[in-house]
Amino acid sequence: MAAAGAPNALLKPASKSISTGPYTLRALLGDVPLSADGETSDIAITCVEYWDGNLYVGTSAAEILHFVSIPGGSSDGTPGTTFILASRLEPSPSTSQSSKGVQQIILLPRVNKACIRCNNVLTFYSLPELSPAFANTRISNCSWIGGRDLDVDENEEGTPEVMMICIKSRIRLVRIGEEPRLVKNIEYPACLASARRGRFVCVADAHSYALLDVENQQKIPLFPISSLDEDAESVGGGVQDVSSATVPQVFRGISSTQAHSPGPNDSTSHGRSTSLGAFMGGLGRKQQGSRSRSRDRSGIGSPEGGPGRQSPKQSLSPSRAGPDIRGSSQAADMVTAPMVASARNDTVQQTKPLPQTPAILRPHISSPIASEFLLTTGTSDNDPGVGIFVNCDGDVVRGTLEFGKYPTTIITDGGDPAAVMKSGYSEDDHDGYVLAAMERITTDLTEHGLEIQRWDVDAGEGKAWLAVPNDSLETSPARKVVGLGVTRTAIDMVFSEIAERLRSRRLRMRHISTERPISTEPLVLEQREAEGVLEDWEVQRNKQEDEFASRLCQKSTRVVTWSGSAIFWVARNPILLKFDATIDQILHASLETRLDQSRLVKIVRRIRKREAKSEAEFLSLEYIRQKISLILFADIAANRTDVNPQINEHLFVEGGLDPRVILSMVPLLQEDIVEGSKGIWIHEGLVILMERQLSTPPVSLESDEVLSRPEEFDLLGLIKRYLSIWRQRKGFGSIADETQIFSTVDAALLHVLLYQDQQAQSSSIRAELYAVVDHGVDCFDRAVELLEEFHRLYVLSRLYQSRKMAGKVLATWRRIIEGEHDDGGELVDGENEVRKYLVKIKDLSLIEEYGTWLANRNPALGVQVFTDDNSRVKLPPNQVVQLLRLRSPDAVKVYLEHLVFGKKNVRYANDLISYYLDNVLAVLESSSEARATLAQSYESYRALHPPKPTYRQFIVDNAIPASWWHDRLRLLELLGGSHGAGFSYDVPEVLGRIEPFEDSLVPESIILDGRQGRHSQALRLLTHGLGDYHTAVNYCLLGGSSIYHPTSGPVRPESIPSREEQAALFRSLLYEFLHIDDISDRVERTSELLERFGAWFDVAYVLNQIPDEWSVDLVSAFLVSALRRLVQDKSEAMITKALSGAENLKVSADFIEKCEALGPQVESVPEIVASI
Repeated sequence: MAAAGAPNALLKPASKSISTGPYTLRALLGDVPLSADGETSDIAITCVEYWDGNLYVGTSAAEILHFVSIPGGSSDGTPGTTFILASRLEPSPSTSQSSKGVQQIILLPRVNKACIRCNNVLTFYSLPELSPAFANTRISNCSWIGGRDLDVDENEEGTPEVMMICIKSRIRLVRIGEEPRLVKNIEYPACLASARRGRFVCVADAHSYALLDVENQQKIPLFPISSLDEDAESVGGGVQDVSSATVPQVFRGISSTQAHSPGPNDSTSHGRSTSLGAFMGGLGRKQQGSRSRSRDRSGIGSPEGGPGRQSPKQSLSPSRAGPDIRGSSQAADMVTAPMVASARNDTVQQTKPLPQTPAILRPHISSPIASEFLLTTGTSDNDPGVGIFVNCDGDVVRGTLEFGKYPTTIITDGGDPAAVMKSGYSEDDHDGYVLAAMERITTDLTEHGLEIQRWDVDAGEGKAWLAVPNDSLETSPARKVVGLGVTRTAIDMVFSEIAERLRSRRLRMRHISTERPISTEPLVLEQREAEGVLEDWEVQRNKQEDEFASRLCQKSTRVVTWSGSAIFWVARNPILLKFDATIDQILHASLETRLDQSRLVKIVRRIRKREAKSEAEFLSLEYIRQKISLILFADIAANRTDVNPQINEHLFVEGGLDPRVILSMVPLLQEDIVEGSKGIWIHEGLVILMERQLSTPPVSLESDEVLSRPEEFDLLGLIKRYLSIWRQRKGFGSIADETQIFSTVDAALLHVLLYQDQQAQSSSIRAELYAVVDHGVDCFDRAVELLEEFHRLYVLSRLYQSRKMAGKVLATWRRIIEGEHDDGGELVDGENEVRKYLVKIKDLSLIEEYGTWLANRNPALGVQVFTDDNSRVKLPPNQVVQLLRLRSPDAVKVYLEHLVFGKKNVRYANDLISYYLDNVLAVLESSSEARATLAQSYESYRALHPPKPTYRQFIVDNAIPASWWHDRLRLLELLGGSHGAGFSYDVPEVLGRIEPFEDSLVPESIILDGRQGRHSQALRLLTHGLGDYHTAVNYCLLGGSSIYHPTSGPVRPESIPSREEQAALFRSLLYEFLHIDDISDRVERTSELLERFGAWFDVAYVLNQIPDEWSVDLVSAFLVSALRRLVQDKSEAMITKALSGAENLKVSADFIEKCEALGPQVESVPEIVASI
């Protein structure tokens, strides 16, 4: 699917190509002057060595070029160094056409000497100027020099070096110090390669490998170099002795090549055997049927029965031990000049077919760690090669390595922590690699370069190819071959690309209009930015960032390669450049098709498992994650179909990229970004990407492609989750520009939630919106602006609540209650919410302001603000009454009702009575309908037949929905004495006010008559005016002062009149009952009254009052109960009298007994009294 949608500038790859493999090339010298006369068509570089600023280049013309480094500004990756030619040396000139040139350069810094093998002649020189040493000592027929102990610390200056000088017949261990001194001879002729670890040396001749114990003078044959080499079939078997009687001596010249004859050695044999022959059987060794030929190439003669039958103590003569001179010369020629030999082989291949003879392969030995050696084997130069690891016991360890073609040179780099620490490599060089120089034939051309693979893992990262450029125009095969080597010391080089990517630079948001920096001269700043003039602080910070980044881009390497006349450092490819190049490859592929998001996700997952070992690696991994985050976000923003399911918010958060950078690509959210006075600072590599993206025309919100396709990938949901995770990082001290970042995060998250809620109106989204607002936001002003813009006033009030801005909360609620548009509609019972909020706050001014405002709208709710017992601010009642009278007159009555009826505060009862009278009388005066309603209620009640409720209960049950009706009920309750006998009011005043409406206010008149002691008038109104006989009876029992209020619980005794008073009231009530107009009601009510309350009546009085025409049966019940009471009273009086007499007798008897008990008492009279 072709990429479509909004232009995405981030998906354009970088123009500069960088290697994606583990290594990269850095130019060391280009166009090396290989010849003094300028004719260099047939001259090639054969070896390169570097030490302490000195570069030594050996050529096939048997010359050594000595270059010296000088400080200089170089852009080739070296740390500001330039090399100049200091001298040109010919160690061992040769006139023969078969000249090998300079074959080896061995530097010995500890003794300031250099060993140079040129044309199979070894010479010694002094460092660094390469002046002849040791009286110009020369050793001819030298096939190899090496064997320097890799376990010895190279930094121990002055310590002699023990080297292995391999000549035609044996190996000589020589200690090189102030003078070369022979240590011992080892009977191993024609050695072509070696590597030494302590007392163990892995060596090779032209046919096979062997493991030597230099201290015990023993050898373990290993396996052939070529599995097709029939001459090496006898290799393998037990431990063999390679001792030779030697006397330490000093080399004195060419004659020193004639060594002492070998002799026996008493060293203990190594009794271990090896089974490498069986291992090599699977490498494709060619079998020749019955042809069986055995020839020992190890320097040890053996019987025809095979090497396994020879005693390890047996020592052989040199004539029998060594191969013929011609074979040794062929091997030396092949090894010492691999590039020339390879070129010759190429020439032969072009002219005529090779004969059916096995090729002689060059042996390669390397020691990656202290206990292992890496050896190569194969079949021919053009066939694949195999790398085999052997330990110091001769056993095969690890797995094998496979080379695409048998290499011309191999080296191992890294993988040994101890060696890494000694060499000064960085911590990220612990990974072990094998670099093999070879040519690779593709369908189009033949490439020369390095094949690279891991050796320290079983399942490595696969092979990588690093092509070595060759600018030579000559067709000489020798100039095309790639050489490879390891220098004595490492060089520090600067990867300027790392600094260019990692250093921080300010990102300028040109299309963001709402930048809110604090500046005293904004116009001047904008003008200076437009002119490209930076502020002083920004210039200073840029310098600081450059200095910091310069410490991150240094790498060390000892690996060098060459081709033609150019020399290159082979350096570990920094992780930043490696992954950055991979990303650019992915972007380049996306130019023709859709971006492969899965490949970018795999990179993130890959580096997620990698633990940074240095600050540079930490920042590099961070940069890669951030770059991938930008690219992926830009891609899904422009094309929201087929989005990789592994892309989620955690992927974008993982890199720690400033969220303002991500949000700048979303037009809807650009206004929410807060840059601050210092701006946004990110890695310069990301700044370049973002400036490219921001340079495109901005997308308007109305045509926002990012938000207009809700049926596709939910980009807003991704942004919301991304911002939510970022919001959880508040308080982390490691976040720079924390204030600006979290202001932006909060504003953008709030914006997204408001937009989503506007579109979907989902309860879950609304809950998230509330959670964000309730927990507080850092972008308060922007949040207010957004909420006002989206008309979300209730959410705005919650925002104010999070800041404890009570005044703003109440003002916002008032706007909603008074009708201002609120899209959410969440404030359902707004007035009650205001009341509950006022109860919780302590601000007196707000309570007075909004309490009275609420009381004006809803007096009942408004008054609760001042009456709630849970209120945090309690005002005295008199202050509340004054406040309500001033600001909310309609609520005064409600508040007084609370005081009087709720709190039983009789102090304000008169005020409340006055309010009730005002309301009721005003209605009766102005409304004839109200007067008619009252009259109708009286008639309806009188029409009811007993038993019927009291009049009060009747008007409560049949209340009309009018405030004056409610006020009248409350007025009756107050007038009727609901607050006890202690409560009093101005009866004459009240009576005077209701006098004009006494016909309409009959219950009120009854209560007031009772208050004035006009009980007969009150009972008359109850009986004849209302017909409320039940209330009339209660009036007699309770004294008439508390008949029109709800009774709950027992009546207080002090409020009940005495029995005589009750009897008087009952007599008055009997009188009124006897004058009821309806004869049936008269008889019924009188009979019931006398029957129920006969105890309060005198029989004689009742008989006098009852009309004579009434039958005795009508009052029989009263008469029977009265007579019974009389008989009962008489009986009770007799019993009382008898009991009193008995009690008197008992008291008299008790007195007599006391007197008798005390006896007589004689009292003496004083003399004065007696004289009187």
